[in-house]
Amino acid sequence: MISPIFVGHGSPMMALQDTACTQFLLEYGKKLSPKAIVIFTAHWETEVLTISSTNDAYETIYDFRGFPDELFQLKYPAKGDVALAQSIAERFQVKGIPVQLDSTRGLDHGSWVPLLRMFPTPEVPVIQISVNPYLPPAEQYRIGEALRGLDQEDILIIGSGATVHNLRALNWNATEPDAWAVAFDDWLAANMQAKNLKALFNYAAEAPNSKMAVPRPEHFIPLYIAMGSGDPERQVEIIHRSYEVGSLSYLAVSF
Repeated sequence: MISPIFVGHGSPMMALQDTACTQFLLEYGKKLSPKAIVIFTAHWETEVLTISSTNDAYETIYDFRGFPDELFQLKYPAKGDVALAQSIAERFQVKGIPVQLDSTRGLDHGSWVPLLRMFPTPEVPVIQISVNPYLPPAEQYRIGEALRGLDQEDILIIGSGATVHNLRALNWNATEPDAWAVAFDDWLAANMQAKNLKALFNYAAEAPNSKMAVPRPEHFIPLYIAMGSGDPERQVEIIHRSYEVGSLSYLAVSF
């Protein structure tokens, strides 16, 4: 059994840097032996939930610019699995969640960067799934619920995003995390560990500094999907916490 997780993927530079977060991802990946990986990425937005469906190796997408050339030389040629993609699609359909398959899109950096740090050599199938940031948190959680039980099959579910992701608020001179970002993550951690879904679904009104932390929800909602996919009887664990440039959060959670 492999618990679903949420990870902060932060800057694409984490593919090259040696940081507290990249060290955590490497060591955590060493503990796991998944048969397959299902990853929801903040960098693939669609109105209808879309699942990658191919048996071929994915193209590595460089969906960023202004970074060192070395970053654009990296590749993560993981392969997909059409049969697994179809079985996941059927899980959503049974729950009345509209879904479609995509056979051409590669892995964006919300997927390949954390996967590269966790599993430097791709050895198992990867299924990438899009997000719709306009659905409310309760509906994101329900998307995750449709995948409950995959952990019992040793399929690793990853929500890839960031709890605090406000690029306009980055503090490039910071030597410590910004207090407002820490307060938001403190609130999240406490309510996740207390399993207070009512508060979590209403985070925009109840969490401190929510508008600063989540100016747009595409990076935040993979947290709810990963949370929904976990066993509700299992204890929620904060498995990593660090920050860059003041407020960019690398909070990682196991469900």
